[in-house]
Amino acid sequence: MADVTLPQLGETVTEGTITQWFKNVGDVVNADEPLFEVSTDKVDTEVPSPVSGVVTEIRASEGDTIDVGTVVAIVSDGDGAPAAAAAATPEPAPAPAPEPAPAPEPAPAPAPEPAPAPEPAPAPAPAPVAQQSGSQNDPRLLSPVVRRLVNEHGIDSSLLTGTGPGGRITREDVLDHLDKVGSSAPVQTPAVAPTPAPVQAAAPAPAPMQSSAPTGAVQSSGRETIVPLSKIRQLTGDHMVASKSTSPHAFSVVEVDFANVDRVRSAVKADFRAAEGFSLTYLPFIARALVDGLQEFPNLNASVVGSDLVVHGYIDLGIAVDLDYQGLIAPVIRGAETKRLRAIAQEIHDLADRARNRRLSPDEIQGGTFTISNNGSAGSVLTMPIINQPQVGIVSTDAIVRKPVVAKLSDGGEAIVVHPVGNLAMSWDHRAFDGAYAAGFLLRVKEILESRDWAAEL
Repeated sequence: MADVTLPQLGETVTEGTITQWFKNVGDVVNADEPLFEVSTDKVDTEVPSPVSGVVTEIRASEGDTIDVGTVVAIVSDGDGAPAAAAAATPEPAPAPAPEPAPAPEPAPAPAPEPAPAPEPAPAPAPAPVAQQSGSQNDPRLLSPVVRRLVNEHGIDSSLLTGTGPGGRITREDVLDHLDKVGSSAPVQTPAVAPTPAPVQAAAPAPAPMQSSAPTGAVQSSGRETIVPLSKIRQLTGDHMVASKSTSPHAFSVVEVDFANVDRVRSAVKADFRAAEGFSLTYLPFIARALVDGLQEFPNLNASVVGSDLVVHGYIDLGIAVDLDYQGLIAPVIRGAETKRLRAIAQEIHDLADRARNRRLSPDEIQGGTFTISNNGSAGSVLTMPIINQPQVGIVSTDAIVRKPVVAKLSDGGEAIVVHPVGNLAMSWDHRAFDGAYAAGFLLRVKEILESRDWAAEL
């Protein structure tokens, strides 16, 4: 007999929502076979059974939100479970038997009894039919989470535009559709022909809400709008407050001339995009330089544990990814010190794409040793990020803009030229080291970016 619990699905994740059970009570399940699917603010993932056996009890229903560590099911080792399941099935069997028994006795008066019976039956029937038809008529494969959302809101999935690989419909595509329509009530009404009117009546209400917040029970009085914080916003806030309370944050900045990087990037970007299928940005160059800098300044690739500084002999580099303004997630490049520029660029692109489509596994969003926050992509020129605990440093890559700089000439003279320039800003934990160490690290990263032969690296 084994208890199946909701596993930890990320460092800051405390709960999850059961979205689908793949097994019922009495079903046989093998070890590592998917047992149920759970959705959190960061990932949607299938949870496997820890043992082989028979599902004897399910304690959480689909749609229930439960805490990490809660027992959601019990799996036996096989023999006793079928008996329990068999015992459960005969009980409902006698229930229908008494119903037909009284029916034959009052032969003249069966008419009133069947009348109420058909009335409740058709009521639930149309809803499932309408819900299933939308997804069944769509030839595209729908994931369990997407299928649940489509059926739950009565959406015709053939009307959805998929942004996933091969036109696959993602969870975000469904949520975007719901945002545009307004709420679940108007979405369901088009499936029922007699009630199109409520759609028009409800449509104007969500319109002002969409610009301020796509999710949550929004309340608006005309002058003010109350937007409940999403779970990911609350968890992020708690994590950031805890970080500020834990680490004495200090802040250092260097200005980097990216002309050396830009020359190589401009020369290879067309071929790179043709070969890889995505653009070569400045971020992989910065990540590569940071990895080399961390190897020379190892106390930055560390964690404070009690009164000790634990220096890691590997670099698991977290890359903060914006989830369409709804939150941040930092998937991790494992063993970044073993990867060169092209491999880092490939992994950044892959992790960011899967993060936005909620296709990361729990292992990919926890356990980083140092983090990059790429605020420059949003136009920021100087950002003070908050340390991702228990790490001791985080770098913000701010916007790279063209501006006049003083450059050294080959004859030893100087000239004013226009180059792409940007700031690297770092928040660091003053318990782990002092300002000279932090400045030395940033200066080394600056030197690598400005002087390395990046063409040879590619």
